[in-house]
Amino acid sequence: MFKEHEQIVLTAEVLGDEGEALKPGDVGTLIHIHPDKEAAVVEFLSLDGSTVALATVLPAQMRPVTGADLTHARTVTMAV
Repeated sequence: MFKEHEQIVLTAEVLGDEGEALKPGDVGTLIHIHPDKEAAVVEFLSLDGSTVALATVLPAQMRPVTGADLTHARTVTMAV
């Protein structure tokens, strides 16, 4: 199903590990899939490559990126 280093799209609101509000449509990269495959750690980056959030995401909260997906930008508050 999902593989590490694959990009995913959120399908539900998710809180990052530090409380960041992630929204459906946000794109992240799978950096770790738990051995039981019941959750994965996903890194979300800004367009300049800065880490915005790390989040534990359930399979039902994400889907693979497809060729029909379009990049879209939204502004988030970054921790200093």
